[in-house]
Amino acid sequence: MSSCCSTQDGCSANGQDKIHDEVKEYYGKKVKTQKDLETKACLMMPSKIPAHVRQALSAVHPEVAARYYGCGLVVPECLEGACVLDLGSGTGHDCFALAKLVGEKGHVTGIDMTDEQLDVARQYVDYHRDKFGYSTANTEFVKGYIERLGEAGLQDDTFDIIVSNCVVNLSPDKAAVLREGYRVLKPGGELYFSDIYADRDVPEHIRKDKVMWGECLAGALWWEDLIRLAKEVGFCTPRLVSAGLVNLDDNKPMKDLVGDIKFVSVTYRLFKLPLNTVKEAAQVIYNGSVTGHETSLKFDAHCTFQEGQVVEVDPELSAILQESRFADDFTVRPASKKTKADPELCCSGAKGVPTNPFEGPLEKESSCCGPKGCC
Repeated sequence: MSSCCSTQDGCSANGQDKIHDEVKEYYGKKVKTQKDLETKACLMMPSKIPAHVRQALSAVHPEVAARYYGCGLVVPECLEGACVLDLGSGTGHDCFALAKLVGEKGHVTGIDMTDEQLDVARQYVDYHRDKFGYSTANTEFVKGYIERLGEAGLQDDTFDIIVSNCVVNLSPDKAAVLREGYRVLKPGGELYFSDIYADRDVPEHIRKDKVMWGECLAGALWWEDLIRLAKEVGFCTPRLVSAGLVNLDDNKPMKDLVGDIKFVSVTYRLFKLPLNTVKEAAQVIYNGSVTGHETSLKFDAHCTFQEGQVVEVDPELSAILQESRFADDFTVRPASKKTKADPELCCSGAKGVPTNPFEGPLEKESSCCGPKGCC
């Protein structure tokens, strides 16, 4: 079991403050544009992006896009009218794209601890309001720490969706981040986030390296610890959406330092079900109503729903689909009586809920998101 902290005293107040200060220094002073990063760990984007999402990303102001640092695409489905929180929002790249996708009736809040990045984000709030043709801005940015959302005034059961892009690994207390995220999510809400994970506990000599920390590698959790922490907090089993191997071939000193440790960029989705939710296997039929996913909806690495097709799902997924924002997008009916000869339910049985990012082929990732948008 790996520590959620960078050092033995990392979860103490002094240890957390030291790490926060080093990260603020790295992203506030040292890293001004993508070119200042020493690896591509914080510059990864899926090779396939839905057209409506690509359009939203291309609308982000070039200065904001030039300071985008992320390891995935944190744009879940079914966003219209949603209230979204971005943990570690930086200069607002993902927030502004999401502001377009949630529409004028939705709202996006970004929280970050680095003044220099918040200054850039706030500078372009009105620009994106006008760009999207909204009468009032639907984006705001607050200063604070993702481990202590209450100090920034974020209340219980407030948000439909929380996103985060390559930021949780920078926190000295991942358990606190998950607890706070769970607290501010509404029942039925979702934490949909991309981050860097390791195939084992990252050793102490790497965790003490400031550059490795700033490059999102030293603070990477062993992926099994994420699964454990999420369940302890109260989330459903984290569902793996996508994973891409982090390539360090262009930085030999770092590659030599990590040795045979493997790192991956992973997107997980974690749902907060209402208390006492009944979980029963069911048959579900996707009705094709999610924007940009009319013919099929890829829910995770194992489960893609085809429009109009009857699918047997396990008890937890059945509860998620009925209690979350996806409730109106599925018809649900009792599961059929099954025999030992019948196939396993979707996302259950031998396969299990997809959680291991090192199992199966890793997706190819590209680092194409920059000032000119995503290619």
